[in-house]
Amino acid sequence: MIKKGSWVRIKKTVLRPEERAEHIPEETKKVQLIMWTKGYLLEDAEVGSTVKIKTPTGRIEEGVLLEENPAFRHDYGAFVQEILEIREIVKKELFGRE
Repeated sequence: MIKKGSWVRIKKTVLRPEERAEHIPEETKKVQLIMWTKGYLLEDAEVGSTVKIKTPTGRIEEGVLLEENPAFRHDYGAFVQEILEIREIVKKELFGRE
């Protein structure tokens, strides 16, 4: 049970595939537009249940409760050898050395 007032993350379907705009790519039209939002839980709830939260800007949003105290998980993807090589080329051009 996650308690009221806890910092949580929810998931909400904004548009179903049939509601997507006609001019977007076919691959995009086939999937839902989904929003993930963080905020303060307004009532005690279990993960997986539909809940309401209050965001830091004061909006009330409703969605499926995913987790309590969500961590920041940012990265720039997997290692790409070519990017390392480009770095060396740029350094050599800018600074004239290896």
